[in-house]
Amino acid sequence: MNASVQKEESMVMQKKMIGEHFETLARAPESGRKVVYTFVPGNLNELILAFDLLPVHPEVNALQSGMRKLSGDYIQEAEKQGHSEDVCTYVKCDIGMPGRQHRPTGEKLPPPDLLLLSYTGCFTFMKWFELLKQEYGCPVVMLQVPYQADGTITASQREFVARQLREVVVPALEEVSGKKLDEDRLKELLASSARAEDDLVYVWESAKHRPSPIDAYFGGVYYIGPIFTAFRGLPDCEAYYRSLRSEVDYRIAHGMGPTTPEGELREQKYRIVVEGPPNWTSFRDFWKIFHDEGVVMVASTYTRSASTSRASATTRRSRSKPGRVLPGLHQPITCRRGWTSSPSTSRSTRRTASCSTRSRAATRSPPGS
Repeated sequence: MNASVQKEESMVMQKKMIGEHFETLARAPESGRKVVYTFVPGNLNELILAFDLLPVHPEVNALQSGMRKLSGDYIQEAEKQGHSEDVCTYVKCDIGMPGRQHRPTGEKLPPPDLLLLSYTGCFTFMKWFELLKQEYGCPVVMLQVPYQADGTITASQREFVARQLREVVVPALEEVSGKKLDEDRLKELLASSARAEDDLVYVWESAKHRPSPIDAYFGGVYYIGPIFTAFRGLPDCEAYYRSLRSEVDYRIAHGMGPTTPEGELREQKYRIVVEGPPNWTSFRDFWKIFHDEGVVMVASTYTRSASTSRASATTRRSRSKPGRVLPGLHQPITCRRGWTSSPSTSRSTRRTASCSTRSRAATRSPPGS
C-alpha cells in the first residue's frame, strides 16, 4: 500500500471545510448558534441556512466514525442499551455515540434544538428520530413527501409539500431561530446550489470518456460530500465544485485516470457500475482491491441516488433561464432545485441521469436503510 496518500486540491479543500464545520458545531453552545439535526437524503439545507441554523447529519457522523475506526465501540454501546444486532449499524453507531461524548471527528457535537425529518423513504429514519427524541427531548418536525410511483411530480403533490413547509416547517424553524424567513436569502442559497450542482453533473458526465477521469464510487463518495450535507448553498460549496471540475478537465485533456490513494489509475481494464454503499471501516483497503485489478467505477447507484435532484445536462444549458415557481410560503419562490428529494430519489435520479453507463440493477435507498 502506498504510504503517501495522493490528494488533489479539491480533496484538501473538502477536508478543511469539514474540519471547520465541526469546529463551528463544537462552539455552538458558546456562540449561541442553534442546531438542527436532519438526515442527508431530502435535507432542506438551504432552508436551514436561511435561518442561520447549523445542520448536523447523523448518518454522516456514523460513516465518519466508521472511516476513523471508531464505530465498533459506538455500536457495542448501542447494543448494550438493548438494540438488536439486526438493527442498521448507521443507527447504532449514532445512538451509541452520545454515550461516547459525540466525537466522530474529535470535536464534541452539540445537542439538537430541533429534529427535522424530511425523508421517509425508509422506516428506519422514522424510528431513528424517535430514538433521538428520547435521547434529547427536543421538538421534532416531519415533512411528509408523497411517493411518485411513475417519477412524475403533480401539482397536488407540490402543493401538499409546500403547505407543510408554509404551515409546519417554516414556523418551527422561525421559533427555534427567533428569526423570520428571509426569502431573498433563500433564493440566493438555492441559486448557489444550482450552480454547484451543474458542475457536479459535469463531473458525473465525464465518466463517458476513456480513460474515465473519475471514479464514480470510491471517489464519488467524496464528490457528493459538500452538496449533500452542510455546505449546499454556500460559496465554499461552489468553490469546491469549480475546483473539482477544473481537475477533471485537466485529466481529460491529458488522458489521465482518476486520482486514488495509490496514485493515478492509469490502466483501466474494466469499467463497471457498482451497487450499494462501500465498506466504510475498510474503505481504503476496499478501494485498493479494485485499483490493483485495474477496475474503474464509471457509475454508482449509491452516489447517484445520493446526490443531485436534477442530474441532467439540461441544467447546464438553463443556468441563466428563470426556473419553475414553487407555490408556497409567503409568496412564490423561483428556483431550479426542488425543496426536497422524494422517497423515490433513486428512481427519479435514474430517470433524469444522462450518464451513458447505467446500472440495470434495482436501486437502493441511501444510508440508514
